[in-house]
Amino acid sequence: MSKIVKILGTGCGKCQQLVSVVHEVISENQLEATVQKVEDITEIMEFNVMTTPALVVDEVVVVSGRIPSKEEILRFLN
Repeated sequence: MSKIVKILGTGCGKCQQLVSVVHEVISENQLEATVQKVEDITEIMEFNVMTTPALVVDEVVVVSGRIPSKEEILRFLN
């Protein structure tokens, strides 16, 4: 079953870094997931996120305000 992953952020360096790390985890572990980058502040606010970057898996905010480790990301995706 494919996961829907959203990275919330306005395009800062940390947001871009989170996008890269998420793609690495998906590739390294051959996971089925769709990654979407959300930069629209109105859409970000719908998730009640005050600090970015934020990681959303299947519409649930799992981390905000920091870049999780690869191990954490893998756990969120499994």
